[in-house]
Formats: sequence, C-alpha cells, structure tokens
Amino acid sequence: MKVLVTGVNGQLGHDVVSRLLEAGIEPVGVDMQDFDLTDENETMNYVTRVSPDAVIHCAAFTAVDRAENEIEKCSLVNGLGTKNLVRAAVRVKAKFMYISTDYVFPGDGDRPYETQDPKGPLNIYGQSKLQGEVAVTSQMTAYFIVRTSWVYGVNGNNFVKTMLRLGKEKPSLSVVCDQIGSPTFSDDLATLLVEMIQTSKYGVYHATNEGFCSWAEFASSIMGHAGLKCAIRPVPTTEYKTPARRPLNSRLSKASLDQAGFPRLPAWEDALERYLKLIV
Repeated sequence: MKVLVTGVNGQLGHDVVSRLLEAGIEPVGVDMQDFDLTDENETMNYVTRVSPDAVIHCAAFTAVDRAENEIEKCSLVNGLGTKNLVRAAVRVKAKFMYISTDYVFPGDGDRPYETQDPKGPLNIYGQSKLQGEVAVTSQMTAYFIVRTSWVYGVNGNNFVKTMLRLGKEKPSLSVVCDQIGSPTFSDDLATLLVEMIQTSKYGVYHATNEGFCSWAEFASSIMGHAGLKCAIRPVPTTEYKTPARRPLNSRLSKASLDQAGFPRLPAWEDALERYLKLIV
C-alpha cells in the first residue's frame, strides 16, 4: 500500500508518515515545495504520477487569526486545494482522508458535538475547512473525514511550546477559561488515522484525546508537568480579544469511533505527559 500524505512538514503530517513507516506502509510525504494544491493541473499531474492507493490530506492553512485578513488565500488552500486533491484521488481510485476541525461548528451549548450536528463556523478558517468537507462529500461517495481539535506535536509550533517558552520568561500568564475542548497529541491521532486508512469503514469521525478542559486548565497542567512556577490567570474570552472568534464549546463526541469499532485516544493528561518527555 502506498499513501500520499500532504503537509508532511506540519505536526500531524510528520507523525502520520512516521506511523505509516512503522506499519510497513509506503508513505509519500509532500508539502508546498512539491506541488501547488491550488493549481488543478499541478495537483492532478503529481498525484497521477505517484498513483497512491490512499491520500491522507493533512495540509491546511491553519493560521486562524491571519485568515481573517487573508480570506482568499485561506479559501484557496483549504477549499479549492482540497477540491483539486479529491479530483486527483478519484482519477487514480485512491481512498481519501480529510482532516477537519471542531471549528466547523458554532461552539454553542455544552454538550459534545455529534458528527451530523448542524455546522456554523464562527471564523474564516472554520468556513474554509467546511468548504473542504463539502469538496470531499460532493465528489466522493466513500471517504474519511476526521475532525479533531487543539492539536500539538513534536514537529512545528503549538500551544504547548508557546506556554513552555512564556512560562520560563514570565511570572504569570492570562489564559482563557471559557473555551472548552480536548488537546490532541498528533502522534496519538496519527496512530488512529493509519489504522483507519487500512479499512473500508468510511464515514465522518471525531478524534481527539479523551477528556475536556479549558485552555487555562491545559496551560496550568503544562506548567505543572514541566515544573515551571509561572502562574496561570484564568480570564474570559471577552477579556482576550483576537481577530478571529473562537467557539466556546469545542467538545466532540466519539460515538462515531465507538460505532465503527475504532479505539478512542488516550486521556489528554496522559498524552501531555508523554509529549513533554519527548521535548523537554
């Protein structure tokens, strides 16, 4: 089996390639330097030349705040780019897996979102990722869409690394306390994705590390496990203005995983401990 993995230089793409190799599966990791996803001909030519058995599409425009001012670029990469890649996958009859986000939901209420719940992105990034989902579902009858949240990994920058850096520089930090979700270790997620792509259990899934917390609780846990004295001051979102609106409720239900017989990911606290041992 040969699997094309986009976004290999990112957190998740990097770990997916590593897990594919461990599973004895041939990965073809690609990023911006290999071909332009927003160019239909370039994408078609590259994919048909490689002729993979499956595509795991991790690449995305993920700068949430910057997207508010770069609307066209974000839409091109996450919307049109996904559409082009799906067309190429259809041409070579490859399985297709699209990595999406909790940001496709409006973030209201306090119950975990089910896969089929109504969408309503609050920001440009979420809208563009929903465009990507539509690009998949409108062109294929069998596919994997996997929504996740709050991803961090060894490769690249993320919230954990930022907290560790600031925690060494500052005596205290203000972190929002009313946005609730699940931190997700990209290596844990990659393990599931590699298992999933080897099956024909197509569908829409939610996959995050188990348990819920606020960003402030997550930050406090990071400081505690890293032995840093930096105090975390919980503040409401109204006190922490950002260009892009964030959902208050990012909880995702794992019923889809349970129904398909896929394992849930480990608890987020356990994942954080394992991650910090790798990078600290």
